[in-house]
Amino acid sequence: MLHLTEERRRLLRDRLEFYRNHLHEYILPFWLKNGIDREYGGYFTCFNNYGDELVSTDKYVWSQGRMLWLLGELAQREGPASEYRALARSGYEFLKKNCRLPNGHCTFILTREGVPKEPLPGEGYEISTYADCFAVLGFARFAELETDQEAADLALEIFDSIVARIERREFRTDPEPLPPGYRAHGIPMILLNTSHQLVKALRALGHPEAGRVAGRRALFAREIIEDFIGPDGLIRELIRDSGRDDQNLLGRYVNPGHTLEGMWFLMHYALELAGRERRQLLDLICRVMEVTYRLGWDEEYGGLFHFVDADGGQPRGDLGELAGDPLAKKVVEGWADKLWWVHSETVYATLLAYCLTGREGMFELYQQVHDYTFATFPHPDPSIGEWIQIRDRTGQPMDKVVGLPVKDPFHIIRALLLIVELLEELEQ
Repeated sequence: MLHLTEERRRLLRDRLEFYRNHLHEYILPFWLKNGIDREYGGYFTCFNNYGDELVSTDKYVWSQGRMLWLLGELAQREGPASEYRALARSGYEFLKKNCRLPNGHCTFILTREGVPKEPLPGEGYEISTYADCFAVLGFARFAELETDQEAADLALEIFDSIVARIERREFRTDPEPLPPGYRAHGIPMILLNTSHQLVKALRALGHPEAGRVAGRRALFAREIIEDFIGPDGLIRELIRDSGRDDQNLLGRYVNPGHTLEGMWFLMHYALELAGRERRQLLDLICRVMEVTYRLGWDEEYGGLFHFVDADGGQPRGDLGELAGDPLAKKVVEGWADKLWWVHSETVYATLLAYCLTGREGMFELYQQVHDYTFATFPHPDPSIGEWIQIRDRTGQPMDKVVGLPVKDPFHIIRALLLIVELLEELEQ
């Protein structure tokens, strides 16, 4: 049990109220007003960075699945009469009807009406298996919310197809394809989180496959721990099949946000372990977090860089045959940007690590990233709300696309929900 001084307890009690208010008075009103398609079902997420213009009615399955998960969480917390339950069902029915192609895989983009759409003519519809992962996340959360066998079976079927694609080395990661000869930390990372939610749903339904999926989840955790966490405590986002000794820029770069987000996925997994095994994993997680945070923190302007070299600072290394690679271009050009998702995830990760271990060093990191995040990202116009998600190194807004051309609600709302849940548990 975490021991808190009265001063610390008061601070966290005040923070709990702050996070509740920020979620319900600042973030959710934007999405309830602007993000719900009440005509065709599903959700609008293609807003510009300032949140004052809907630039497209296309529906990315990636974001549709995430929004379904969020609404399922909100509905669960607010009870059977919650308005979020109907909004979650709208997204579930829209995705169930439209997101799968004849081969059972998920399309990347749907039109507003739900018709699959190629990102570029000739590229195909299923360009990123991450979209399938987020569809599973949303379907599994809906299954847990409604004790819905159909939704659980649908989530399990897609999950099994994802695992089969991994085994065939056909896991696609567009719009930044995985370079040949590399393995990506993002794959076991997202599947650790996806399988965690799927296990919860299957257990809630007493589904006979819950144990098998839990076994897969353990394998994803082991892959991160044994293959991606290096002796220096850093996760290089890409590692060669031949080993970690790689001086190519793409083999050297670290993604602090991804590492720190992935560490709270591992902490949630660690909570199902016991005794020495749990303590050892939490010790490893804290070491990774401390090393990564220190490496990624911008001492001049504050905040966490988007990408850094394994030795710190601007990513470097010979690109060789990977010159012109889309991911390499993103790393080189956007390394110093400050992104909303990196910071919202880190606020939760550092607070969770403190609550689970009592380490003062973790509380210091939490304080620092909390202060920077809420001084930097919330929209200055409260009538709009939400956050300006992408800023330059000095904190100025940028009109820029990172990954998908969407203003995705997932990271902010999820982090706030998890933080509120964590601090409510401390109050008990």
